[in-house]
Amino acid sequence: MKLITIEEARDKLLNGDVVAIPTETVYGLAGWIYSEEGLKKIFSTKERPFFDPLIVHVDSIHGAKKLTSNWTAVHEALAQVCWPGPLTLIAKKNDRVSPLITSGLDSVGLRCPRHSETLKLLSTLEGGLAAPSANKFGKTSPTTSEHVADEFGDVVSILEGGPSEIGIESTVAGVKEENGEFTVEIYRPGFYTATMLEEILESQNIKAQVVYAESPVAPGQLKHHYMPKIPLILVKPGFSWKDSQETIEKELKGKFQNPVFWDQPQDATIASRELYQKLRQFDQDGFDLIITTKKPEHESEDWKGIWNRLSKAKTLEF
Repeated sequence: MKLITIEEARDKLLNGDVVAIPTETVYGLAGWIYSEEGLKKIFSTKERPFFDPLIVHVDSIHGAKKLTSNWTAVHEALAQVCWPGPLTLIAKKNDRVSPLITSGLDSVGLRCPRHSETLKLLSTLEGGLAAPSANKFGKTSPTTSEHVADEFGDVVSILEGGPSEIGIESTVAGVKEENGEFTVEIYRPGFYTATMLEEILESQNIKAQVVYAESPVAPGQLKHHYMPKIPLILVKPGFSWKDSQETIEKELKGKFQNPVFWDQPQDATIASRELYQKLRQFDQDGFDLIITTKKPEHESEDWKGIWNRLSKAKTLEF
């Protein structure tokens, strides 16, 4: 594992390299926003298509405003309460933001991460860092430095920051204004739910409807994403492996001798923190198939981010 200091990380980033950085959500693969070489290296290292936009990490609201042309009262209110933290806000970009970051779109995702080491690093760099998750495109996101090293070896230097506290990527939200009325659209669910964002805005006397939606302005919108090395099956309550094994093996065109039956924790916070760790661990422990059940209690809003990730990570729903 190639661990480096904040000073070494800064030098690498300024010289067009990428660095894995810790955040409270997952580890990111960062490139300096003003280095075209570094931005391109993010895509080549991850094997990520250029049509998938990147999120820019900044150290403050002031830093975010420097990169936008339309920072609304809703952006300000949410950032004041949620930053540093696991909320990415989509805003109209200005010409300081490279089209490489936004996949040619006119908007950019901005976030101030809640991690002391990364905030220190960001404070030494003008502009900010573009950083998707530090893993190969479409695969399971990393929540420890060991996960990053497993993925990239010594090709990627890592700023150590301990295990990620939250464990899934940030909530991504955009703001729409029409006739003086605001709507907040959540494009990727995460720690912050629609209910939480509505309550934050209400507490600051801002009326806005918060809804769940899909949009190409946010990363992670493809049908398959976050996928583990072994197949993951989502099943309904009452599922029987004995009764279903033959059908599943036929569907997946393989034999499975050692499936693991993954019972999600009762608490969504713990389930979120453990999610990617478990998806990696099952393969390392020698299992050849992951089976997990979506229970009625998982329908509550605080589980939305977890099941969004599992639904994209699955090989089959049975």
